[in-house]
Amino acid sequence: MKRRDFLKKTTIPTAALAVHQAIGPVSAETREAGKLPRRQYGKTDVKLSVIGFGGYLLNNMKQDDANRIVAESVERGVNYFDVAPTYGNAEERLGPALEPFRKDVFLACKTTHRKAADATKELEASLKQLRTDHVDLYQLHALRDVAKDVEAVFAKGGAMEAFLAAKKKGQVRFLGFSAHSEEAALAAMDRYDFDSVLFPVNFACYYKGDFGPRVVAKARAKGAAVLALKAMACRQYAKKDDPDRQRFPNCWYRPLSDRKEAEMGLRFALSQPITAAVSPADAGLFQLAVELATNVKPMTPDDEKALRALAQSGRPVFSRSNPEA
Repeated sequence: MKRRDFLKKTTIPTAALAVHQAIGPVSAETREAGKLPRRQYGKTDVKLSVIGFGGYLLNNMKQDDANRIVAESVERGVNYFDVAPTYGNAEERLGPALEPFRKDVFLACKTTHRKAADATKELEASLKQLRTDHVDLYQLHALRDVAKDVEAVFAKGGAMEAFLAAKKKGQVRFLGFSAHSEEAALAAMDRYDFDSVLFPVNFACYYKGDFGPRVVAKARAKGAAVLALKAMACRQYAKKDDPDRQRFPNCWYRPLSDRKEAEMGLRFALSQPITAAVSPADAGLFQLAVELATNVKPMTPDDEKALRALAQSGRPVFSRSNPEA
């Protein structure tokens, strides 16, 4: 979808989202004409757009283009922006682009550091790059292994000390983590009452990989918001020379680029009790996600049947038996 068409999509959704019976209903939504719906962020009074802006899509983008797509996004009702220092020069691009709108948006950042001193240093650098005195959500990034990651951040001198200190200083408002491992995610939630969990919520992971429902259920039970990753992922690439690798260089998996499939994949994620789904790291797919989510429809039995069939067509990006595939 071309950027000049981005602001033209203003259809107002009229149907309620489907209920995922295994883990409870979707969050209540607020809606404004021509804007993305918003859902409550966990136990807080904060409401986030159901599509989050995945900051990695700004990597290597020209600043003028970054400014334009961020401004268009805010106009469409996107108020949740996610970025990390490991996303190339995305922080450098997002800071100036988001500066005019900073007081009206929810900015999330991350660190892969597991020690307090390193995490503190990286947070300070991120705040400078992002041109702000605080981030709304700071996250332990990519928890994979219980011993190497989860236990490390909670050990003496671990990153959680930096997180708690930053919150006390007002440099962060909320604390969370991202993970691609059910075991690590469940262990982290056992150790601290995080405000949110950033985790894959994807039809193929659920249907074929048996991956995700336990984390969503536990987060819901603890009152933590679920922020979804990989809602528009299809499967792992079957071969290294797959042409989609060239089309979507920032995506390490094959995304759902077909409009109908993307719509069903996104509807599946938004039918779960999540707050928001973070977009793929591609400007066109992000804009498609915003368009589709502004006109989301309930899942039908035929949709579910089609998604189950699609899930069997390849290897899911994550599975319970092979979570770090």
